[in-house]
Amino acid sequence: MANLLTGVCVMFFNASTNFVTRIVLIILSASVYHGFVIAEMLINNSNLWYPPCLSKLNTKLQRFLYNFVNIYFAIVAKKTVMMPWCLRRFLRFLVSLLAIIVVPISWLVNKRRKGTCPPPTNPLLFKSATTLTKMIRNKQLKSEQLLSAYIERCKEVNRYLNAIVEPRYDLALRDARLIDKMLAAYTGSTEALAEKYPLLGLPITVKESIAVEGMSNDSGTDCDFRNPAKKDAEIIKLAKAAGAIPIAVTNTPQLCMNWETYNNVTGLTLNPYNLKCTAGGSSGGEAALISSAASIMGVGSDIAGSLRLPAMFTGIYGHKPSPKLLSIEGHVPDSLDPDFEQYFALGPITRYAEDLPLLLKVLKQPSSPEIPFDKPIDFRKIKFYYMTGEGSDVTDRIGSEVQKAMEKAKSYIRHTYNVEVEELKIKNIEHMWEISIRVLFKIDHVRNIYTDPERREFWISTWPEVVKKLLGFSRHNLTCVLYGPVKKFLDALPSGYYKKLLAMFEEIKTDFQKALSENAVLFYPTYPNPAHVHYKIFYKFLNCGYLTIFNALGLPVTACPLGLTDHGLPVGMQIVSGRHNDHLTVAVAKEFEKAFGGWVPPNTSIETVQKYKNIDYVAFNVKDNNNSNVCRNINNNLQ
Repeated sequence: MANLLTGVCVMFFNASTNFVTRIVLIILSASVYHGFVIAEMLINNSNLWYPPCLSKLNTKLQRFLYNFVNIYFAIVAKKTVMMPWCLRRFLRFLVSLLAIIVVPISWLVNKRRKGTCPPPTNPLLFKSATTLTKMIRNKQLKSEQLLSAYIERCKEVNRYLNAIVEPRYDLALRDARLIDKMLAAYTGSTEALAEKYPLLGLPITVKESIAVEGMSNDSGTDCDFRNPAKKDAEIIKLAKAAGAIPIAVTNTPQLCMNWETYNNVTGLTLNPYNLKCTAGGSSGGEAALISSAASIMGVGSDIAGSLRLPAMFTGIYGHKPSPKLLSIEGHVPDSLDPDFEQYFALGPITRYAEDLPLLLKVLKQPSSPEIPFDKPIDFRKIKFYYMTGEGSDVTDRIGSEVQKAMEKAKSYIRHTYNVEVEELKIKNIEHMWEISIRVLFKIDHVRNIYTDPERREFWISTWPEVVKKLLGFSRHNLTCVLYGPVKKFLDALPSGYYKKLLAMFEEIKTDFQKALSENAVLFYPTYPNPAHVHYKIFYKFLNCGYLTIFNALGLPVTACPLGLTDHGLPVGMQIVSGRHNDHLTVAVAKEFEKAFGGWVPPNTSIETVQKYKNIDYVAFNVKDNNNSNVCRNINNNLQ
């Protein structure tokens, strides 16, 4: 008995020593790393005070320090980067400590933010793009009338939401009048018109990072002079050729590097359902404008959930397409890395699920594979899976509102089509958070604030900007400043370990590919909770692993709203399928729109919704408190 007790004590001592040692190494490596931040800043700028004769000595010293750093990181990395559950929890704990600072500041900042986004009242604002373009082609509605309604709505809500960077109202109305004149003289068939101009006369909004000729394209960067886009991005050319009319470019965080939409030029974009809450990022301006009924459809971008998170937080639809389905030409930032397009995508954002295929068919590249968006789907022959996360211990578990929404979706499939939604289990999925972060940061030559303007493949010195930010003199946002040091740190980690991660990644991709075959979809949380208060993302950003996983895997995903919570905030989930099975995720989103009502206008009574949307829902119960909270739930027999 005594020997057993001694053995247990020794085992506990060894495990505790190993655990404490790793924690110390994590803290020590962070401290040493920041010490070398200052050292590199001094060395890189030492030519301001040392004579030319010391240049060789400086070069040798610099090489020695870099070699020392690489060796040190190699030693530390072996102890820290292969994170067991305890260290992953410790990482989450360190990040969560920021809440001590962020929560009170966020409370003070939002204390005076009162009022609500006014509800839409014009009946035209409740119709889908599919319906509106038919009305225009049939000469039941003039394009100028439609654009005037949306421009008026933009002016009404933007003073509450701060979502628009630059309007294009006068030019848009001119384009609408030209379309109306063309239609007045047109005597051909509406079918031929629909085939040639499927978006005829429709207004569209565009994320500022996507080029619209003559409009702001600085992607939230504080520049010395205005630099409007010289030409349209490829997808904007296609949209215009199909008859769409851009009316505004919308707000984005600087260089799209945040899950909260604010920058030093336009400021902070607010959520139309609760002005104290975030609209998400980086396509937050686009999502806020669309969900407030100030835009019928738009386009955003996605490399780490930038399109899907705002869609969930604002209760609308967003689709991250399969890689290379849509051209990414004309986006800021871009990258010289040929693999960039495997992880980064442009995609549509709409209020109505039926408008997703309409927009995707227009925007897809001619050279991309054909996706059968019009093919009828028999849901009884679809394999349905669900997951509640990757179980990494870095991300938070999903909350009750998200859990309830996913259960509602699963119950609908089970009771309506007699198909079970099975839990999908993937080996080593708990490492996917780290894998996706490493894979995305491994993309080289992404344009950022450190990019040398003369030679895109090189960086200027990183650390002066870091020090300027610490002193409050930087004109750049925090996430853009931190991108440089974080990438340098990750690049300094041993390549051998990264190769092990890649080998594991290939196995995970193969398992997903087998599971999400030709007729299979996966229900996956978008984020653990509905929209949070502004700036809380700074200690909740680890939860974006729910989104980055599918950028790394290169799978098509549709963000689908599933109603409102009891607090009146949108909630939804991601619908995922195999590569080039975009039509399956969109079809399921359309099915859920019919079942649960889809987009719920902010601060609008259910009577107004029924009157103008004219949609017959499968079933819903209504909770309407002072015309500000409309919640839809499936009937009790589907719970």
